[in-house]
Amino acid sequence: MDEAMLRSLTPNVLAVLVRRGADFVAAEDAVQDALVEAVRGWPADPPRDAKGWLITVAWRKFLDATRADAARRRREESVDEEPAPEPAPAVDDTLQLYFLCAHPSLTPSSAVALTLRAVGGLTTRQIAQAYLVPEATMAQRISRAKRTVSGVRFDQPGDVATVLRVLYLVFNEGYSGDVDLAAEAIRLTRQLASEIDHPEVAGLLALMLLHHARRAARTAPDGSLVPLAEQDRGRWDTKAIAEGVEILQAALARDRLGEFQAQAAVAALHADAPTAEETDWVQIVEWYDELTRLTDNPVVRLNRAVAVGEADGPRAGLAALAALDDSLPRHAAVAAYLHERDGDLTTAARLYAEAAQKAPNLSERNHLTRQAARLNALLNARRSR
Repeated sequence: MDEAMLRSLTPNVLAVLVRRGADFVAAEDAVQDALVEAVRGWPADPPRDAKGWLITVAWRKFLDATRADAARRRREESVDEEPAPEPAPAVDDTLQLYFLCAHPSLTPSSAVALTLRAVGGLTTRQIAQAYLVPEATMAQRISRAKRTVSGVRFDQPGDVATVLRVLYLVFNEGYSGDVDLAAEAIRLTRQLASEIDHPEVAGLLALMLLHHARRAARTAPDGSLVPLAEQDRGRWDTKAIAEGVEILQAALARDRLGEFQAQAAVAALHADAPTAEETDWVQIVEWYDELTRLTDNPVVRLNRAVAVGEADGPRAGLAALAALDDSLPRHAAVAAYLHERDGDLTTAARLYAEAAQKAPNLSERNHLTRQAARLNALLNARRSR
């Protein structure tokens, strides 16, 4: 059974139940129960209409749960008779569901967390990493969000900014995390851009395209991570880069700068450089200054420290890094890189090893471990001379 196919059907099934009157939390529970049945039964007896089967079973689960709950007897009386199984309409409700989950009764951060968990398919751990908070804290936030919307009719769509934040985090997890969601995030953002004339929607689409254009070069044949400076730029998708740059230029021309446009501008400068050595790091630092002004995000400041190290030398980068909390994700990796650039291989090797222990995914952990081993081998070779 194709788990990716199940994942792609989940938002549409959830949207159907919500439209039929199920509150979001009960609908999500019913869909999860239906997925469990699918995992158990489909390998031996796959349905001809997978989406229709999931809708039918999830609706039955919802009705069963409703009838079993004495506190909801009045609601039970209002539910329609169970609809007969029928082919499901070929309608993609995923983007609509993203808007519905960005409910006005939720704070933007809670709406993002709930949507990532229920619709995006991310685990609580992955969402916590994206927000730089402990997993237990994020679990409590999601639980509070579910309690807030329990029994609420999802008929008031949320704002574009919240939906963009969700799509951005889904793309990031798909681009660098454990679950491949990047293509789906691009598809939904492209769909949103065709429906809404908004410079930040265009900025996010441009950012996704520019990052995704480098995907084929990000890993070696053995699956190991290839840093940007070492990537074979001949493997970059020039068509996606050209489209991303064109979309970005049109958005910037409207003079309504937002964080996604600024991030896309950084990605465009990387894509424009024929080699890593020819990267316009001075201009990249300027764009990170704009991003810092727009967001004051610590991760932006961390990336800015790298850019400063490239533009003005590693010691300038280390000085910028010194102002940041060393508990930030990837702080040790950035410090290791800048110390290596400054010639302090002993410190760099130690920091690479420390960063590997904190890496958010296996490919990054393996890369950092190899970096530490490489420097330790150099140091041992020097000592043996």
